[in-house]
Amino acid sequence: MRVLITGASSGIGRDLAREFAKRKYNLVLVSRNTEKLEELKKEFEAEYKVKVEYFSRDLSKKDECIDLYNKARNIDILVNNAGLGDFGFFSETELEKDISIIETDVIAMHILTKLYLKDMKEKNSGKILNVASIAGFLPGPLMATYYASKNYVVRLSESIREELKKEKLNIKISILCPGPVKTNFNNVANVKFELKSLSSEYVAKYTIKKFLKDKFYIVPGFTVKCAKFFSKIVPTPILAKFTYYMQKKKDRS
Repeated sequence: MRVLITGASSGIGRDLAREFAKRKYNLVLVSRNTEKLEELKKEFEAEYKVKVEYFSRDLSKKDECIDLYNKARNIDILVNNAGLGDFGFFSETELEKDISIIETDVIAMHILTKLYLKDMKEKNSGKILNVASIAGFLPGPLMATYYASKNYVVRLSESIREELKKEKLNIKISILCPGPVKTNFNNVANVKFELKSLSSEYVAKYTIKKFLKDKFYIVPGFTVKCAKFFSKIVPTPILAKFTYYMQKKKDRS
């Protein structure tokens, strides 16, 4: 069994890779950080006796997504984990960074999901894990582009799940929807969290347990489960006000 994981050099991606390696899955790791990928390859092959390949790719570029697919075929499990974020009023954040978020969080995920799903349908087997966020169920003032991108991940995955059910295929899709997690994402997005953050190790262990049991919504942590529940019943304007208040507390400026 081969698992392809994007954003695999650190944080949730790295720890998901470690959990799969512990279970003797062979790995295809993808990130821009070649040095870290090489370190993980040596670690996993030595400690867990699995085969590890890696590809250094910038998934914000469409051509590199397609090249990755062409060079890494026969994938049994796809994990779309690569993602970016940013903080600030929508009118003030950098356009180029907004575009990079959309290209990485939305377009790369879309391309890889479509291409690998086609392969999975041909053999009628496979699993996909799309890493979203609790942000995928909420409006996100002060992180508008990031929240919108995760809404896309959630809705696309929900739609694909229903299609797979109608086609009666032996393919499963899941979405991981964590809240705050202690990863380098916080530095990249220039935010700090007031809520207690879960460790990426805990999130990875929890995720693998649920994912391998074909759980669709994977929501680590009681507080985040509550947030997902209230997102269904609280009017959107109130959710937006609450989210703005919580986002404002993250401001590092």
